[in-house]
Amino acid sequence: MRNVTDRVSNPFGMQPPCERFVPGYGDANAHFHVVGDHPGVHGGAETGVPFTRSDAGRRLQRALHDAGLLRTTGDEPEVDNTFLSYLHTCVPTGAPTDDDYAAMEPFFDAELRAIAAHVLLPVGERAIRHVVETCTAHDAATLDIEQLHATELLGSGWLVMPIREPTAWSSDDASSLVDAIDRLRATDYRRETDLGRFVAGNDPYLVR
Repeated sequence: MRNVTDRVSNPFGMQPPCERFVPGYGDANAHFHVVGDHPGVHGGAETGVPFTRSDAGRRLQRALHDAGLLRTTGDEPEVDNTFLSYLHTCVPTGAPTDDDYAAMEPFFDAELRAIAAHVLLPVGERAIRHVVETCTAHDAATLDIEQLHATELLGSGWLVMPIREPTAWSSDDASSLVDAIDRLRATDYRRETDLGRFVAGNDPYLVR
């Protein structure tokens, strides 16, 4: 099923319980969903767009552009089959608490399932642990988060590619991420099977 909307910012009209927030941004039918932490970490409080006006955002945008997931970079990047969002969309006055993240979980989960991307790219430790715990069968507590950068993890309906916190990237982390995304895009990352022969009509019925 495809989402029918031409809205790039907040395509599903999410209204979290705060006055200032940075909504999801991009293609509502994206194959790639980039998941960050919150605006205080990855930027966007001034622009309303995730991963903008921050060192982390600029580094990540350049890598996503080089990997073909962004057509342009900047305060309003032009995406290519990509969606950008945060675990915690509200602009915080300090570091969000565990309760704050829990309050945002229903909004993140609803958007995650509405986009239904094939590939999740969580950015930074908080997002990586959350996505691994909720979207895969792996135990995040036993994984070496630093070693997961630009690697593939099979999830429950998703393929997950963790991204190390961009402000902590070493000299080759950007290039290894670009190369990993390039390799992934060259494969059948959708991993869909057409079960249309088992249902009435001639339309395909694709499942993951």
